[in-house]
Amino acid sequence: MSTDIQAIRGMNDILPEHADLWAFFEETVQDWLRSYGYRSIRMPIVEQTALFKRAIGEVTDIVEKEMYTFTDALNGDSLTLRPEGTASCVRAAIQHNLLYNAPQRLYYTGPMFRHERPQKGRYRQFHQVGVEALGYAGPDMDAEHIIMTARLWRRLGLPDIELQINTLGSSADRARHRARLVHYLEQHADVLDEDARRRLHTNPLRVLDSKNPALQQLIEAAPKLLDDLDEDSLKHFEAVQVMLRDAGVEYQINPRLVRGLDYYNFTVFEWVTNKLGAQGTVCAGGRYDGLVEQIGGKPAPACGFAMGVERLLALLEEYATQAPPIVADVYVVHQGEAADKFAMSAAERLRDQGLHVILHCGGGSFKSQMKKADASGARYAMIIGDDEAAAGEVSLKSLRELEEQMRMAVDAAAGLIGAGQR
Repeated sequence: MSTDIQAIRGMNDILPEHADLWAFFEETVQDWLRSYGYRSIRMPIVEQTALFKRAIGEVTDIVEKEMYTFTDALNGDSLTLRPEGTASCVRAAIQHNLLYNAPQRLYYTGPMFRHERPQKGRYRQFHQVGVEALGYAGPDMDAEHIIMTARLWRRLGLPDIELQINTLGSSADRARHRARLVHYLEQHADVLDEDARRRLHTNPLRVLDSKNPALQQLIEAAPKLLDDLDEDSLKHFEAVQVMLRDAGVEYQINPRLVRGLDYYNFTVFEWVTNKLGAQGTVCAGGRYDGLVEQIGGKPAPACGFAMGVERLLALLEEYATQAPPIVADVYVVHQGEAADKFAMSAAERLRDQGLHVILHCGGGSFKSQMKKADASGARYAMIIGDDEAAAGEVSLKSLRELEEQMRMAVDAAAGLIGAGQR
């Protein structure tokens, strides 16, 4: 039996060579969200299990099979690692009265957890960027969410991501459709697989999302929810489409798009790609007007979406996108007792001027330190021996240009290096 302790299957380390691309993605996303007026909110990773059962729906794959749920040893509460972020965000908005005075544009980032079979693009710990607009009723917010994601793909340089949209209408629309759909599926019960039969009378819309090839012909011929929409639902959906067309955002209506969470109504959408195999959905969301009340707040409209960070990073790598290199401005080389003390002080003074500084640690000859300085990618080496330290000066050597090594005061060196940044 191996005594090695390793990461849990499906929960992955993000190593430095990949972390730079993560940082680039996160910085780009945060700037993009701020440009649309969204503010950051941070929720706990662990919530009461009842929150997700109430929000997501007990007859869903997530609640039935995928949640990491455990009993709190101190008080016996049932707790769950969050499998998605919307329920937590809405809970926080209710608990802290965020909707008391004005609607809210919020976003969050972080890990989610689902007990699934790990494969490329599907992990047990995965990361999402979630965007929620709470208190906005009109189709304009539905359209904004889609249009802003289209802008992000352009900003990241990601082509070939296709938009699919649908509407789930109102609860009354779905009740009418549910009756017709159940009647249709009952007539073909002998064709249904075990999962579809289990959902037939609990969550029949989810049958339409089945990936079983044997059911595709049956699903294609099933009654369409669009045929059961009332006038208000049709107007809302058409208004969203008009705004998308005006913004030049291409889309396809997918009548089988129902999403995997029970709280959605009206507009739902997915951005999909064929570059990632079976895990082709990189961003998805829609409107969920009943969720605030369902969790325990006063009725309020809402909509939002989430994007899978790992999948989008895999797509960036598919297109050979690289993060801008993180290059130090200066590598401080030093040897000698007085030099070692002065080097620490000089490095801090450079950082006071906004420079990125690597201070050599661990000793070694000037020759070995200079090799490390060159390998670091820094633009300059700042060389300090006991002679320089005694004079309160440093020797500055360019590592990337053919320039003479110069001796000067620390502040003069900071000015020269900073001038090279501009």
